[in-house]
Amino acid sequence: MERPAPVPFGEALRFWLRLGCISFGGPAGQIAIMHRELVEQKRWISESRFLHALNYCMVLPGPEAQQLATYIGWLLHRTWGGIVAGALFVLPSVVLLIALSWVYAAHGQVPWIAAIFYGIKPAVAAIVLQALWRIGGRTLKDPRRVPWLWAIALFAFVAIAWLGVPFPLVILAAAGVGALGGRLVPGQFGGAGAHAATSAPHPPAVIDDDTPTPGHALFSRSRLAAVAGAGAALWIAPMAALVALHGRDGTLAQMGWFFTKAALLGFGGAYAVLPYVYQGAVENFHWLTGAQMMDGLALGETTPGPLIMVVAFVGFMGGWTREVLGPSQLFAGGALAACVVTWFTFLPSFVLILAGGPLVESTHGQLRFTAPLTGVTAAVVGVIATLALFFLAHVAQPVAGGPVDVPALLIVAAASVALLRFKVGVIPVIAGCAVAGLLLRAAGLG
Repeated sequence: MERPAPVPFGEALRFWLRLGCISFGGPAGQIAIMHRELVEQKRWISESRFLHALNYCMVLPGPEAQQLATYIGWLLHRTWGGIVAGALFVLPSVVLLIALSWVYAAHGQVPWIAAIFYGIKPAVAAIVLQALWRIGGRTLKDPRRVPWLWAIALFAFVAIAWLGVPFPLVILAAAGVGALGGRLVPGQFGGAGAHAATSAPHPPAVIDDDTPTPGHALFSRSRLAAVAGAGAALWIAPMAALVALHGRDGTLAQMGWFFTKAALLGFGGAYAVLPYVYQGAVENFHWLTGAQMMDGLALGETTPGPLIMVVAFVGFMGGWTREVLGPSQLFAGGALAACVVTWFTFLPSFVLILAGGPLVESTHGQLRFTAPLTGVTAAVVGVIATLALFFLAHVAQPVAGGPVDVPALLIVAAASVALLRFKVGVIPVIAGCAVAGLLLRAAGLG
């Protein structure tokens, strides 16, 4: 079989746009779609090179599926290829979430819409429990084999749920323990989660196992400095504009700074950083309520793109409630805030891929590099447990001091069984719970 011809930029652009529109199913589903399309059907990249890129993206903070698209686009068509691939991966979901956020903010109190979200909230709690089960099972395994990792997870849960320790400090402590554990008990910190590459025979690909690394992907100090400088400028310029327009303590400037930190702490996927977003957006800045955060997570689960796109909903609600452009321009203010949040959330991902790719890739697989990240991954399990606790508390008792909402807890149980026992997809579960919410409200039970 002949090697495929080089991929024209226009053809790649159309593919990345289509991918952004069909990338449902969370990171696992999105990566599976890219593997099927890019490795098996189009043969733009070989299995080994695809997994090598995926392993690299998994050790970075941020959404690994979006970063993987950026990485492959960068390999194929240099810097602009990476920018186009990564941007089109999230653009459809940004547009859709802004529209859905407006419907929610403007009409969320309409009885039938409120009934739908009454059913959806328990589904979100069940989805977080599923994430806890899946990530915990993959990371912690048998406590007799990895007691250090179990201890880190328990520490993270107690520190956030009861002691109120800031999320960044928990992550830094976990990384420090991981670095120490990598020296003392290396068998427990062997970098779990990496995907093994294969050298089995396969049809030739545009970027094959034996394809030399393109010149633009080789490490260069000057290129690293140039791209990092451009990334810094792309952060400083909009931040300076926001500060000039609304002041350092203005809502938009606060959002820019907060979501930059959230992006750099996003090891382990969206569920790992959501507790930090919850703490900041709900408890510290009061951009939205805990119940609204759950509704936003449900909207994020039902739209294409990475789950971290829920931050666009958070930004929209913050811009709407704070009236950042005045009471007469609520939609424009919400849309602007959503775009600001999206920019500052995803800019670090592009910089890490385009500037740091060759440098970080050279250290992949070395225990001194992977052990701290394994410690962080263990902490992520405890962090997700706190998120599950927060959401279950909101479902069980929507009003502080009020009665326990038994029907809502029954929906949580049913949704959990559907997800964990019968492996039903997320979207059908959310749809079923929405119908349950409508029926319960119609019967006067919810």
